[in-house]
Amino acid sequence: MKKEITYRETLTKGFLKENPVFVLLLGLCPVLGVTTSAINGLGMGLATLFVLFMSNVVISLIRNFIPAQVRIPSFIVIIASFVTVVDLVMAGYTPALHEQLGIFIPLIVVNCIVLGRAEAFASKHSLLFSMIDGVGMGVGFTFALVLLGGIREILGNLSLFGLKILDTDGMILFILAPGAFIVLGLIIGFLNWRKKEV
Repeated sequence: MKKEITYRETLTKGFLKENPVFVLLLGLCPVLGVTTSAINGLGMGLATLFVLFMSNVVISLIRNFIPAQVRIPSFIVIIASFVTVVDLVMAGYTPALHEQLGIFIPLIVVNCIVLGRAEAFASKHSLLFSMIDGVGMGVGFTFALVLLGGIREILGNLSLFGLKILDTDGMILFILAPGAFIVLGLIIGFLNWRKKEV
């Protein structure tokens, strides 16, 4: 019974309680850089989810064979391998999205969410827990990017996932860099207010 609760907590903590973006404030470079639309947020989130899940799996499997002195470089090599896979697959199958995300795909290698989960969780836990943690944190990160990108797209372009809501112009500020800070700040403020209310 206790294991079920632990598995559930591991799976759900990345969604709101320890959300990488809204609570831990990690990986904000791609969060602020690519979320001009919901589709960009979804693409970046799914790419990071894949890398996070796969690197957690591999690091958990080989954690006892990696010498302590070279564990961080080893983690980076493992993460970089999966980022290369994501980069090539996106370039081949979704070239328009790949072009929109640009440099932020290779930068997943140094994303502190991925490296942090490798160091803090996958290198210390079993395969199943590491898989669950990768999914939980990855889904939480994807949720944050889609929410932020969706709000910015609605306010800035009056569209969602590229589909026009109203046939008029939106507030261009929300598509520009300051809009990312404004919307992120408002979301974090709202979540903190809700926490105090509860």
